[in-house]
Amino acid sequence: MHREGKNAILYSYFRRCIVSSSLRALCPARWSQFTLPPPLSAEKLSLVRANAINISTHSWEIGTLAEALTEFEWPWLGVFAPGSIPPPSGLEDDQAMDVLRIAEKVVAQKPANFLPLIDGDGAVGDPASELLHSPPSLTVADASHAPAPAHTHAGIGASVLLRNWTLDDNDQSECFATAAAQQLEYLLHVAPRAPNGAISHRENQVQLWSDFIYMAPPFIAYYGALQGGSAGHRLLRKAYAQVRSYREVLFDEDVGLWRHIALGNGTDPTHWGTGNAWAAAGALRVLATIQQSCAADSMISEQDDLVQWVQDTLDGVWQFQQANGTLLNYIDQPDSFADTSSTALLAASTFRFASMTGDNTHIPAAIRALELIRCSIDDQGWLNGTVDPLKFSAPSPPGRHSPEGQSFVLLLEAAVSAWCSSESAER
Repeated sequence: MHREGKNAILYSYFRRCIVSSSLRALCPARWSQFTLPPPLSAEKLSLVRANAINISTHSWEIGTLAEALTEFEWPWLGVFAPGSIPPPSGLEDDQAMDVLRIAEKVVAQKPANFLPLIDGDGAVGDPASELLHSPPSLTVADASHAPAPAHTHAGIGASVLLRNWTLDDNDQSECFATAAAQQLEYLLHVAPRAPNGAISHRENQVQLWSDFIYMAPPFIAYYGALQGGSAGHRLLRKAYAQVRSYREVLFDEDVGLWRHIALGNGTDPTHWGTGNAWAAAGALRVLATIQQSCAADSMISEQDDLVQWVQDTLDGVWQFQQANGTLLNYIDQPDSFADTSSTALLAASTFRFASMTGDNTHIPAAIRALELIRCSIDDQGWLNGTVDPLKFSAPSPPGRHSPEGQSFVLLLEAAVSAWCSSESAER
């Protein structure tokens, strides 16, 4: 992306923050109960974005980055924006190219006879232990010319679908349509399943991870929303059913939190913070996709369920918030360490939930978390205090940073902006 385009994006975000602050000043009765911390500067946000791009090398990190760039830079193309489904049939040359180039590189390196968008390393939706064979060396100066990642996962599928939809050239778009269809075929008809119908997160054994909710169901839902008709409607129901089936196994009703891993060998019954964040954020993406689809009116009960399930998760999570605004890596274990990664994504989910439902119950907690996150970003644009995403149980080592944590900051800032807009519209 050219520097002018990048600066325009950051200026647009910064301007939204200033406008929302002005609205609060003009309407103190409507806003007096909520005081947001000072926004990040455009320069610091630019560094956060650059760092996210530069260190995202694992497949799920690339997928999360693509979603974060979409929501942060091009919110009108994301599923949370009214009228975003279907997206426009064509884009200007400088629109969303950082996101679409990722999809292009992924599809270009995908073997023609290989169904998933990912090599896999045994993972169906999110290869939690796979390092890319050829990590992309993305630069903030021009992310659109980055070399391709060697693998990706279902999480990148939404970007592949977006690239297919917005290409004018039918011959070129065919390869993206085929790649997305093959990924869908793999998820629905090849990947192993649990007895209740949940698609296994792992390939070599039936095993469910809460991370999966952010990876596969949003892709299935977006595919269905774009396809439309009875076939698209069925896919939307399948996406909903995957969230429901995963929740049946992983959600711990006793404390209102998601367990991390169940079934198979190597389970993890703990209430991992990032796992809860993946689940809440993924369910919201499915909900938003259904709401923006032609099937919205016929899926009211499914939408009600998703709203309730996210509400249950947020109720469970924020009761364990620490005095300084953070959440712990293992949310309900007092001896666990503080983790800014999960705190950022759960705060983002809370702002999104409030803007979608009008329920501001947990906004005070999310604002405390927002202040902590903004204060945890150093002058080089790094989010400090993160969990090591490859180990789950240990902080990031000194001098190392979390790629997904960097993207979570962008998702949080995008969600805050959307919430400010929704609040001003309701005043």
